[in-house]
Amino acid sequence: MLDTSYRWLEQHMAGRTWAAGDAFSLADCGAAPFLFYADWTHPIPASLANVRTYRARLLARPSMVRAVDEARPYRHYFPLGAPDRD
Repeated sequence: MLDTSYRWLEQHMAGRTWAAGDAFSLADCGAAPFLFYADWTHPIPASLANVRTYRARLLARPSMVRAVDEARPYRHYFPLGAPDRD
């Protein structure tokens, strides 16, 4: 299932900076937590460069950095275990 989603997103993000075009939008706000956790459970393949760079752009946003840092003390509650990254 995630492979299908990743492949769809790979095509969708070709030539785009953000999900809806050149400007950050609510679509990106929705994609951020999905890609953050999905990559933990089923890593995004290296061949899907658009998805990987999109995830990296999302994680670099100040609001996402803050949210990830504030949630760090609760990672041990993640049922599948949190990787030692992000």
